[in-house]
This record gives sequence, structure tokens and C-alpha cells, in this order.
Amino acid sequence: MTADPSGDARPSRPRVDLFLLAAQFPGADHTAALGHAVDYAIAAETAGFDGVWLAEHHFISYGVCPSAVALAGFLLGRTNRLRVGTAAAILPNRHPVALAEEAALLDAVSGGRFDLGVARGGPWVDLEVFGTGLDRSTSGFPESLDLLLTALSGRPTVTGSGPVHRFRQVAMVPRPSRPLPVWLAATSTPTVDLAAARGLPLLLGMHVDDAAKAATLDRHARTATAAGRNATGAEHVSAHLAYVADTVAEAEKELRDTLPGWLARTREYVRIDGSPPAHRDLDAYLEHLLAIQPVGPADRCVSRLAGTLAATGARRLMLTVEAAGHPDRTLGNIRRLGAEVLPHLAVTG
Repeated sequence: MTADPSGDARPSRPRVDLFLLAAQFPGADHTAALGHAVDYAIAAETAGFDGVWLAEHHFISYGVCPSAVALAGFLLGRTNRLRVGTAAAILPNRHPVALAEEAALLDAVSGGRFDLGVARGGPWVDLEVFGTGLDRSTSGFPESLDLLLTALSGRPTVTGSGPVHRFRQVAMVPRPSRPLPVWLAATSTPTVDLAAARGLPLLLGMHVDDAAKAATLDRHARTATAAGRNATGAEHVSAHLAYVADTVAEAEKELRDTLPGWLARTREYVRIDGSPPAHRDLDAYLEHLLAIQPVGPADRCVSRLAGTLAATGARRLMLTVEAAGHPDRTLGNIRRLGAEVLPHLAVTG
């Protein structure tokens, strides 16, 4: 926000980032999908985006990046001003102090351009493979989150005294020069409440509309206030599927050609208990996304994103841009978003 001499708030552009999943589409192997994600991040910096958030998945081809932190480190080295974040690192899959060390490292060597987002994740086979177990995603998650926050607080030492993490006091090296912010991806009420009680901003998914996001942020504010946290000024991030085309019909046709096959890859998830995961109706979900997302001519994209900012109070956006499925189309989408959409977005207050 910018203040003018009269004391009134003038609109300023919100932070707008890309949200990259390193999606695998037909014709591309895993190496190509990761290479495309790197190209998209570099194009985002050229196009005027503020940052890039990276998704993390294991053992499925919906997104082929298994370490958002590792890819973030690579992209921080390939860019000059772009912020790079994780949306999100799956906290139950790893030790929170190890993750904190890596975050502090990337913050130090990038000049403070790294943003850490973490998630609870699902009851997936990851927890079996990495040896952490289902409890790390359920009852143990608050303890892991608290330990991560302590390690990133700037304190010189960290120790574990809980039922999950028990270890002697050790030095935090590298020690963050300041408390490092953490975002929490939240798709459930308990996770929203946990974030609010810890004073953490949310990463909001693209699967729900503005009314649902507003309700989530209202709950977050109420819970934060009740916990004695500052309920104003949280830098919540709202995710959107964004695709610019000359007409709505053109945009929807291109996305209908590619999105169902990509979304179907989420059916590769394997539950840790061996039961089949719930499968959404992909055709209905596609139509739901097209109805609520910034898809079509640039002015329509601007209007929908501005509506989210007004309805929710979010101050940062992340745009999923890979859905057209082809590198040339995606790079063109990034350029058009940068030239035709970003300059027309503003927030006040």
C-alpha cells in the first residue's frame, strides 16, 4: 500500500507469483517436465512476476518434483530478483530441524528471497516409504510445526522434548538472522485453526471459490484473535488456475483438451492403509474450475482476480499456468499474464 499526502491509501499492485507443479503431460518424460518448470520460472522473472511457488509430490506423475526445497535452491541461483517458495514442503515426511536448516541456508545465500510453505499432506504411502508413519501427519503434526518454528525463530539453539521429537540441545547452524516466515497450506478446519493459533498465514488452494476462501480467512482471523495473535495483515496467498486467451471459448477449449488427463494423474495417490483414495468426478471438477477461475480474455482474468482480492482480503496471488499442457502455450500464457493482467491488478488498504 502507498500513502498519498492526503492520508488516503492509494491502490498498489499485489504480489503475484506463479505456482508450478512440474506437471507431466503427454510427450514429456520426467526430465523434460522438470526442465519446463525451470523455463517457466525464468520466464516469470522476465514477465514481471514477483515470485514462484513450487509444489512437491512423491510417487505420482501429477507433479514430478519430489523436493520443492531442492528445486527452489536451483531456481534462486538461476534468477536475480524472483522470490521462490515451497507450496508446499510436506512436513510429516522429514525432520523439521533438517527442513529449518535448509530454509535458513537458502534464505542466507539468496539474500532473503526464499519463502517456506509447509503442508500436512495426506495419508499417503510417502509416510511408509520415509519411515515417519501416519501419526506424523495427524497427532504429531503440531509438534513438528512448533519445532520447525522454533528452529527458524533466530534462537541460537534448538531441542526436542516432545513425544515425537526428542533430542539434546544443539546449535542452530546456520542460525537465521531474523525469524523466518512460514506459510501453512490448509484444506481442513483443524489445519486452519492450527495456523491461526500459531500466527501463520495460509496457502489457499484453487479448488474452492471466493466465498469459501473468505469464510476460511474469517475463521482464521477469529481463531487468531482468540489465541492472542494479530489477526490483521497476514500475507495469505490465494492460488488460481490462470489462462489468457482471446476468447472464453478458446481458453475453455484448450483447457478441456488437456486438463482432464492431467487431473486424472491425481488418482495415482496410494493410501498408507491400502484403501482406495476417494476420486472426484473429473468432468464436474473441470467445469467447476472453469466457472470460478481467471480463464479467458485478459480483462476477464483481471476482474476475477480483483474479485478474489476484494472478497478475501488476500494480498498475494499464485497462478497455476501449466494447464494448457504444451511448453509454447505455457510460455505464451506467462507472457500474456505479465503484460496484460499484472499491470491492472491493485489492492487498497
